[in-house]
Amino acid sequence: MPRHALEVADIFRSHGPAYRRANAGHVSLSQLKVMSAIEACRTEALGGHVAACAKCGHQHIAYNSCKNRHCPKCQGPAARDWMEARAEDLLPIEYFHLVFTLPAEIARIAYWNKRAVYGLLFKSSAETVTTIAADPKRLGAQVGMTSVLHTWGSAMTHHPHVHMIVPGGGLSSDGTKWVVCKPGFFLHVRVLSRLFRRLFIDGLMALHRAGCLSFFGNLSGLTDAEAFAEWLAPFRKTEWVVYAKPPFGGPEAVLAYLSRYTHRVAISNQRLVSADAYTVAFHWKDYRIKRGDRMKVMRLRTGEFIRRFLLHVLPDGFHRIRHYGLLASATRKTNIAKIRTLLGAEAVAQEDTPITDTIALTLREPCPDCGGQMRIIETFRRGEVPRSRAPPRKQAA
Repeated sequence: MPRHALEVADIFRSHGPAYRRANAGHVSLSQLKVMSAIEACRTEALGGHVAACAKCGHQHIAYNSCKNRHCPKCQGPAARDWMEARAEDLLPIEYFHLVFTLPAEIARIAYWNKRAVYGLLFKSSAETVTTIAADPKRLGAQVGMTSVLHTWGSAMTHHPHVHMIVPGGGLSSDGTKWVVCKPGFFLHVRVLSRLFRRLFIDGLMALHRAGCLSFFGNLSGLTDAEAFAEWLAPFRKTEWVVYAKPPFGGPEAVLAYLSRYTHRVAISNQRLVSADAYTVAFHWKDYRIKRGDRMKVMRLRTGEFIRRFLLHVLPDGFHRIRHYGLLASATRKTNIAKIRTLLGAEAVAQEDTPITDTIALTLREPCPDCGGQMRIIETFRRGEVPRSRAPPRKQAA
């Protein structure tokens, strides 16, 4: 895998220690773990292997990945593996993309209460779609969906929202037939928005009554039940953003889309422009511009860049990809098989790959010199030096 000229890991390695010292006591254990993992990723600190080409004999040392879900470098392979596992679930029908976004003020509460409020965002958005779709006046069917949580905007500010991919139809209430939606149209976004608003606010009130919310700064007074209810009242009348994007071109387009969204992190290495002890520059998209080139370069103080990146560290064990309804994990395979039968579609053929040492030792990436198959000839643990040091790669003439 080619290395980018500048990576988030470079910024953390060079300026992370100073950030930790300057913010001692204000960086959570989860955030410190993420910083350490990204700093160690693909370095001697994690061990690795020596790979050799079976064709031309080229060798190189490859260090292990940290596999942290917040690491920009590790998410490409993770997304690829996840998508291969999901390919068999795709149906030969139209798919739709919905986005559920929290108002900015409520997003502040979400940052202080990530596990509770992000969980509520997942639950209320899924319940919204399930309820409206089951209404006989709408679709009148049981639907399924895959939801992905993003907590950032293009400038890495805190902007929690859920991306939802929904098949364009569902099972009838008695489960005997497939109910298809209108071509190019799934459900009314205004109807979705108003139910989502009600379900989320009711859920937020329930969390407050249960003592599950914490407040800080100028919102610390919201610990009082009456003050919180009064503060929340105006949000019951404002329009909440639920956005429906045009339907995908087909199952292949769904896969391509999901591969970009499921394992995305706050910023990719490709967006970085420059970094030093004072400033980090990166590309961002200005959505306020309706026409023309939206791409700009933003410059932040290095400490502010690190702070914004760490805003999006999720609680340990919190799932950012979830499946609901017909696609819920416990019944997904059974439901997919039933829907395929109703649609008259063939099941996706799965190749049986024998588990052998040869397969396990074969790398997916080809030889960088000749394109041949690379095999692992030695592995070494953290702190160890490989016995067969790989020779330097040949320089192009």
